[in-house]
Amino acid sequence: MPAQRQDPQRLLAALNQQRAADGLEPWAGQVTGPALGTALVAAVAGAADRGGEPAKVALRQAVTYLLGLLAARAPGRTVEVRVPPFAAVQCIAGPAHTRGTPPNVVETDPVTWIRLATGRTAWADAVAVGRVRASGSRSDISRYLPLVAVGRAGADGH
Repeated sequence: MPAQRQDPQRLLAALNQQRAADGLEPWAGQVTGPALGTALVAAVAGAADRGGEPAKVALRQAVTYLLGLLAARAPGRTVEVRVPPFAAVQCIAGPAHTRGTPPNVVETDPVTWIRLATGRTAWADAVAVGRVRASGSRSDISRYLPLVAVGRAGADGH
C-alpha cells in the first residue's frame, strides 16, 4: 500500500466533502497540492478535535498526504510506517528492507496518525498508551513530527 502521489482534484474533492460534513461552504482558497493538503489535514484534524468522525474519503486523503510528506522529509527504506487500512510508506535513510516483514515498523490508526502529524499528540504519549506500535531499533520517528502546523478546531480553513 504505497502512499500515492496526491492529485489536487482528489484533495479538493475530499476537502469539500469534509467541509460539507462540517456545514461549511466549499473551499475558496488556492487550488495547489500544498494548500489543499494543508487545508484538508486541518479540516480532518478539526473534525477529530470536535469529537466528530472525519469523512472517510477526507481521512484517507489526509493520511496519504501526510505519509507522502513523511517520505519526502525522511527519504529511505529503513522504516515502514503503516496506517491501515489506507496506506503505508517506507522512509528513513539506512539499511533498505526489500523482502518479508520489515525489521522497523510503525503502525497506528488514521486519527492517531493525523494527531501525531499535526502535533496534537506527542509520539511518546501515543506509544505509551498503545495508540502507536513501534518495533525495531530505528522505529522512533518522533524527530520528523509534526509534519504540518494547522490550527485547532474552529478555524474556518480559508
